[in-house]
Formats: sequence, C-alpha cells, structure tokens
Amino acid sequence: MYLLLCGLVLIGLKYLQIGPVADWAWWWVLSPLAVTAAWWAWADASGYSKRKAMEKMEQRKQDRINRQRQAMGTKPRPPR
Repeated sequence: MYLLLCGLVLIGLKYLQIGPVADWAWWWVLSPLAVTAAWWAWADASGYSKRKAMEKMEQRKQDRINRQRQAMGTKPRPPR
C-alpha cells in the first residue's frame, strides 16, 4: 500500500512539474506502481492475502468468544 501511495505522489509531482521529479523519466515515476502490481499478483497467487484474511477472521472469532465468556463470568481459554 505504501508503494501505491508513493507512486501516486510521484505522479502528482511529475504532472505538476515540482522538484527534481519533474526531470525524471516517466518509467521511474511509474515504477512503484509496477512493483505494487507485482506484489499484489504474488500475494494472490501464493495465497498470502487469503491466509492473512483467514487469520484475521479467526482472531475476530476468538475475540468474540472470549468477550462472551467474560460476559458469562468464565475465564477465557488461553491460546493454543
């Protein structure tokens, strides 16, 4: 996500002709966007993003169970 933001800032600087970025070639300015696209392709192909989403969902589920156990007055189970 940081590379995407960096790429958008560089595009804005190049378009508005601000600072040293105005003299750079367009392929230097657009390179963070290419790296971002490669990262997203790798993350989707390797299952990284799906695994992170599942971990987040599992953590939310465990937090919900622990809150309900505390509301009933029992101790939450320690993580395995």
